[in-house]
Amino acid sequence: MIQLAPVTVPKASDVLAAELRERILSSEFTEGAALPPERELVVQTQMSRATVREALRILEVQGLVRIKIGRGGGAFVQLPGKDSVASSVNLLIRGRKIRLSSLLETREAIEPYCARLAAVHRTDDDLAVLDAANRTIADEGSTMAGFLQANVDWHVAVATAGHNELLAGLMTALSRAIYTATENERFVNTEVRRVAARAHRSITDAIRAQDPEAAARRMTRHVHGYADAALKADERTEITVDDR
Repeated sequence: MIQLAPVTVPKASDVLAAELRERILSSEFTEGAALPPERELVVQTQMSRATVREALRILEVQGLVRIKIGRGGGAFVQLPGKDSVASSVNLLIRGRKIRLSSLLETREAIEPYCARLAAVHRTDDDLAVLDAANRTIADEGSTMAGFLQANVDWHVAVATAGHNELLAGLMTALSRAIYTATENERFVNTEVRRVAARAHRSITDAIRAQDPEAAARRMTRHVHGYADAALKADERTEITVDDR
């Protein structure tokens, strides 16, 4: 007797979302363009209004459309950027409870190359963002929260200055997770802040001078030193990214 395997039929909303997603990613629908109105999609696809709405919600969650309500509203195409990468990586970090040591290892592996790219591709606008973060980092009167946010801003700005959206998204997620994990007086004190300020200025100077070798070398020294200090400060009680 011939045996047949169970047949799984995909949901209609998943099928429609997949077709629209492919058309967006293949540039048939360009960024900022409006998708056909809901009523038109119902007529064209012969699917129910509920199915069409669910398909559009799927695309909204995936960051491929933004929904505007009201007059002039509708579904408008948007393309994934570094924020989409950062969001996905952040979910992985928190969902898998990635330990601080692994985050630091990952940063040591990729951030020196980010600094190298920044020295090659940086613009005046990129330097302005780095300089603004450095001023806050060097201000010993700034709060802990202000210092940590400026630290995140600086590391993200280095990756952004390399004009590689994938690396920038990854560094955004890593930087936020690392500084969330080290947001406590056990590690971040006045001396740590001063060392960070000096290192950041030195790396920024190399990026400004468009010296990729110096930028990568100084960033390697900085992130390696930070990793050593963070892990030594936490020898007795390990920090995870979910510590608040």
